[in-house]
Amino acid sequence: MALEQTINTDIKAAMIAKDSVRLRGLRAIKAAILLAKTEKAGIDELDQDTEIKVLQKLVKQRKESADIYKTQNREDLAQIEIEEQQVIEAFLPKQLDREEIETIIKAIISEVGAAGMKDMGKVMGLANQQLAGKADGKTISEIVKSSLS
Repeated sequence: MALEQTINTDIKAAMIAKDSVRLRGLRAIKAAILLAKTEKAGIDELDQDTEIKVLQKLVKQRKESADIYKTQNREDLAQIEIEEQQVIEAFLPKQLDREEIETIIKAIISEVGAAGMKDMGKVMGLANQQLAGKADGKTISEIVKSSLS
């Protein structure tokens, strides 16, 4: 079942269960999917890669917002963002831990023959392809920088 259909079904279930936290997160996903579909005019359904990118973008937005709220001592608003982030993350593929990412990046570095920071673009390109949906770009970038320096 496509993500949009799953979200619609889950929205109905959350409404029946009166689960406002889950409902907020699901509505955010639905809005983002509808926006992505209107940006790519003429399509009825998004492909899986696009769906993952949309979800990752939502998670990243929630993390950044929560961090900002925490620095402003607004724990109440930060908690809302964290709750929505957790709902959205449930629809993403399992994220790799740092050691697994490091192993994959070291293999890419040896495959490309990267010697220093000048080869970071090559390594990042392959790493983002192989780790799409399994790790966030910030973590990948940090590990590539530390491995190449």
